[in-house]
Amino acid sequence: MSVARRISLGFLAATVLALVLADLSAPRPDPWMTLAAIGQGILHPDLSDPLSLLNGAVLTLAFALCGVGLGAVAGLVLAPLYHLGPVRFLCVAIRALHELFWALLLMNITGLSPLTGVLAIGLPYAGIFAKVLSEYLDEAGRGGEQALPAGLGAVTRLVWVRYPAVLPQMAAYTLYRLECGMRSSAVLGFIGLPTLGFQLETWFRQAEYDRAVVVLAVFFLLILPIRHWARWRLMPVYLLASVWALLRVEVPPMGSGALARFLSDIVPAPLRSGADWTGWLDRVFVQQAWPGVVDTLVLGQLALVLAGGLAALAFPMIVPRVAGRLGAILGHGALVLLRSTPEYMLAFVFLQILGPSMLPAVLALGLHNGAIIAHLMGRQAATLPLRPDAPRGLTLWGWELFPRLMGNFRALCLYRWEIILRESAIMGVLGLGTLGFYVQTNVAELRLDRVMALLLVTVALTLAVDALSRRLRGRLQPDSRLRIEGTRGQG
Repeated sequence: MSVARRISLGFLAATVLALVLADLSAPRPDPWMTLAAIGQGILHPDLSDPLSLLNGAVLTLAFALCGVGLGAVAGLVLAPLYHLGPVRFLCVAIRALHELFWALLLMNITGLSPLTGVLAIGLPYAGIFAKVLSEYLDEAGRGGEQALPAGLGAVTRLVWVRYPAVLPQMAAYTLYRLECGMRSSAVLGFIGLPTLGFQLETWFRQAEYDRAVVVLAVFFLLILPIRHWARWRLMPVYLLASVWALLRVEVPPMGSGALARFLSDIVPAPLRSGADWTGWLDRVFVQQAWPGVVDTLVLGQLALVLAGGLAALAFPMIVPRVAGRLGAILGHGALVLLRSTPEYMLAFVFLQILGPSMLPAVLALGLHNGAIIAHLMGRQAATLPLRPDAPRGLTLWGWELFPRLMGNFRALCLYRWEIILRESAIMGVLGLGTLGFYVQTNVAELRLDRVMALLLVTVALTLAVDALSRRLRGRLQPDSRLRIEGTRGQG
């Protein structure tokens, strides 16, 4: 039996087990009533408070620009040192936690302030930038360095040769990261920061769908044309304006000694009080971490399968030879909307329609990540050389494009697996039983020692799945190195 077939059977068995363990009941008695109300909101949008919408849009953009800027600068400094074990471990650890988890943790030090949002985006993005930029630097041509005088130091070569050689790739990738940062910024509104996500949650919970759909429309108007307004010559102006906007945000008082209290509270309770470890370990790892890990894995597995199925069916939508010119334009628009909408925001909307279960999160993660995979596969399919007499339509998809892209399809799904798992963990903040649920519960109870333990479990789980994913990708494509993250934003 081939390696690919063994891996596929393993994922099939895992999916069957996940279906057995998952709660997909969707108990909302009449979702059509909610959908009808949302439809009425779409037909009759409420534009009565434009200043509030403008303020939310400006702050959403400000958090994203400052957070991504911080991450990019930190990544630029760390990238040349990424080959060092401690630096690489630090970068891997900070990017393994979702921005929402960082925000929940940082709120205990910096409160509900702009600094919390900027750091929540900047810290994980610093690890991501360091990894991607280090790969760019490693691949930079050595010819230019060899032509320089032998006496030049490593810093001079780095600043004047290697950085300029990868400047176009770095600029394109930073623009892609800004798009991701805007999604993260919107999601941070769900924990109280004054972005568009805060307004969306408020209006949805109050069933004021005419206002909620306007908030969604403003977010799309902000993120969809990003490549038109995000001009590099204007970035200094954008950053200065963002800092000014964030400095004007009113911050609730935290009181003195927040950092000292935080450092004390994250020490496990048995160490602080001398109590027995048995109860603490049972409470954290048996009653919380274990069911949280199981639900996170179950949700991630089902979302991965849905994303893969959607991608396999949807990527021909953007290939003109399959869907036609008009169909490719419409398909591209649909995929752009799905991949531009934050998965957490999608899950929240589905939760209002379907009720509390894993189904809203599975749908949100599957649609968002499936759109990303379909977009990447569609771009690859468009560049494949075809025979002059090659068929068109579904015949081309089923008999030539998909079989030829099967290896890349598997690799892309495995690559998104770690990302889907990271996103599955935060779905607990919406009330599902994943790790995020227990993290948020302990944050609310100010049990920060348990929060830290659960976050370490989250990091370990993410790293384990990432390592397994890389190993499986290596077995599927032993002679090539798939680098998706570093290619985003290009082309």
